[in-house]
Amino acid sequence: MDSRRPPLVPACPTLPEYVRHWAETTPDRRAFTFVEHPAQHSRGVHRTLTWRRLDVRVRALAARLADETHPGDRVALLCPQGTEYVTAFLAALAAGLVAVPLYTPGLPGHADRLAGVLADARPSVVVTTSRTRDEVRDFLGTGGPRIVVADEVPDDEGRGREPVAPDAGATAYLQYTSGSTRAPAGVEISHGNVVANARQALSAYGLHTRPMTSVGWLPLYHDMGLVLSVAAPVARGALSVLMDPAAFLHEPVRWLRLLAAHPDAVSAAPNFAYDYCVATVTADQKEGLRLDKVTALINGSEPVRPGTADRFHAAFADQGLAPGTHCPSYGLAEATVFVCAARPGEPLSRFALDRDALAAGKALPARPDDPRAVLLAGCGTPAGQRVRIADPVSRALLSEGEVGEIWVQGPNVGGGYWNRDSQEVFGAEFADAAAGPGRWLRTGDLGTVLEGQLVVTGRLKDLIIVDGRNHYPQDVEATAQEAHDAVRRDRLAAFATPGGAGGECAVVVAEHARTALLAEQDVAAVARAVRGAVSARHGLRLADVVLVPPGTVPRTSSGKVSRALTRARYLEGAYGGRARAGAAG
Repeated sequence: MDSRRPPLVPACPTLPEYVRHWAETTPDRRAFTFVEHPAQHSRGVHRTLTWRRLDVRVRALAARLADETHPGDRVALLCPQGTEYVTAFLAALAAGLVAVPLYTPGLPGHADRLAGVLADARPSVVVTTSRTRDEVRDFLGTGGPRIVVADEVPDDEGRGREPVAPDAGATAYLQYTSGSTRAPAGVEISHGNVVANARQALSAYGLHTRPMTSVGWLPLYHDMGLVLSVAAPVARGALSVLMDPAAFLHEPVRWLRLLAAHPDAVSAAPNFAYDYCVATVTADQKEGLRLDKVTALINGSEPVRPGTADRFHAAFADQGLAPGTHCPSYGLAEATVFVCAARPGEPLSRFALDRDALAAGKALPARPDDPRAVLLAGCGTPAGQRVRIADPVSRALLSEGEVGEIWVQGPNVGGGYWNRDSQEVFGAEFADAAAGPGRWLRTGDLGTVLEGQLVVTGRLKDLIIVDGRNHYPQDVEATAQEAHDAVRRDRLAAFATPGGAGGECAVVVAEHARTALLAEQDVAAVARAVRGAVSARHGLRLADVVLVPPGTVPRTSSGKVSRALTRARYLEGAYGGRARAGAAG
């Protein structure tokens, strides 16, 4: 049985050294548990590695990888979610290699991205499991990288082998971006970067001095899943409980049950997941569910909506969920992941801002009940790093209340993009060096600082500029999905396309709700409702509204809607055969 007393945490320079420390000092404590759900209503089959057992497996696989590679080679992880994925990641780091966290070829809709990333990273070895070996081999074809099957490497392969001690400044892994606004690029994350970010996250959520259990379903190839479910627990010596993302999507209450089963639970999910739980968890499933021991629920990876937090806590208040558990957060792969976070136990910070002023670059307050107000959540304060707001053109430092590009500086910022010129993104400097000396990361995200908190307003590359006015696409999408019940929530994209006289016009492509059959819809009526709502609230005339079947709007590997790919497909005419309202005018 595990003691709930948190162990003393050393200052190790790399994650493999943390694993060895915990294996020596707390060998029988549970390190990682994977909960498998083999049947629809299964309560889960638990498979656990202690710190001693994890160390044995990491050493064995690291020895095999070292025999198959040269120092600095890339090792692609094409494993399903589970303890083998964790072992493979840590083993690549322990062998002094560069891990490339990916996914199996069976992930629906992402085969092209997987092939593109493999071509870019050029791994010499691919690690998978016996369960997925055949599909990986078929995907790679002849002449591809060598395959190592993690669960078939014997324990004694690591005996008598001295572990490598990687330099903290050496690249530990390539974290490929989700590709929501461009082609995926591999961010070079050093051993020092990931350890620093793990410590920053632990400190931000108050977990460095108290017991914690990480409970997660986010995929481990995703930056937030990798840091919160692997790096932070390893740095803390804490238990990490994992489940498959598909298991959550099939039955969301499984995630809540795991949160209830583990005291001091901490978890993270994108905004849609909290709304998904509200919509799908039944009254019968809530019976006996207790969430009063949950420490923090991190909301990140996509825009955080205050209304979502309100709905989630209202839905599970009777289960003992404390309002202060919801922690809006901001981060990105280029900064390993975590940048800013709201602290557990604090009330949600919400801001009602004037829409027109926001579009003009000023965050001015508005009445929350004003239909033209924009409601945004505060994402807290930086975690062990510096955050500034800069004018993206003049590179001038902006003051509180002015909207500009978010710039970040800290030990967690990656070294650049693999095999690409990264100076423009990772080497930014303020026009006045006194405003912020040194090099800064340009995030490409827009935001402002209000009452000391970071407020994220959108993506610089996603801005819709029509008739000289700025419109945030997520703002337009929120209006469109509320305009008609047939529009599926969080499965739509608003973007700009070339218009007449060299200008731009706005388009919305939206999936219809799964409960609504397209043949039974009055598509023109849906389009009119969307057009009317967007026009009234934003003063924006939509040039086109397209209604498409569920699953048609492309998403990134992390589950976010890819506006860039949706726009590209629209311009290619891919939606021409779908139900649509046609171009306006």
